[in-house]
Amino acid sequence: MNPAPKAALVALALLALAACREEVAELPAPVAMTEEALGHFCQMGLMEHPGPKGQVHLDGMPHPLFFSQVRDAIAYQRMPEQSHMITVIYVSDMGAAGASWDDPGTRNWIAAASAHFVVGSAVAGGMGAPELVPFSDPTRAADFAADHGGQVMRLAEIPDSAVLAPVELEGDIGAGDDADFLDRLRALQAGQEG
Repeated sequence: MNPAPKAALVALALLALAACREEVAELPAPVAMTEEALGHFCQMGLMEHPGPKGQVHLDGMPHPLFFSQVRDAIAYQRMPEQSHMITVIYVSDMGAAGASWDDPGTRNWIAAASAHFVVGSAVAGGMGAPELVPFSDPTRAADFAADHGGQVMRLAEIPDSAVLAPVELEGDIGAGDDADFLDRLRALQAGQEG
């Protein structure tokens, strides 16, 4: 092989490697949670809700989207209707949280990709739905699962059903109310047809 093309290939490979390193170095840092931080879905103050939180950084956007529950941040990631590419997701490290579930901390963020999540525990998140409880330390995650139930999983192992499935919360409109709604809708439709 001619030495010139070989040298060109090596130079291109080095440039590609440098570009990869540059992309990793450019990930935005987590943002401290403040009183002004609002949940993306609920538009309620994050500090008003117990349990871990999430923040999703989008490509080209100066501020992250905050989520009242980690489950909601992961659901956002898995929904197909994204307007911007996600650069990184940070979640509260509950192993470094305050003294209680009500005090998840404001600066103890870890990348969701490196977290150990307790999935299926008996503990509800800030909006009352089942929560994915993140830890940087797998031993602390295992201890939490032993105390509250659930399994320790990495982000890629979490099934979609744990984040995308509907959850019936106490006080929600239930199946009985759905039947009543359908009866009223049929009556309304019959009245318009008659």
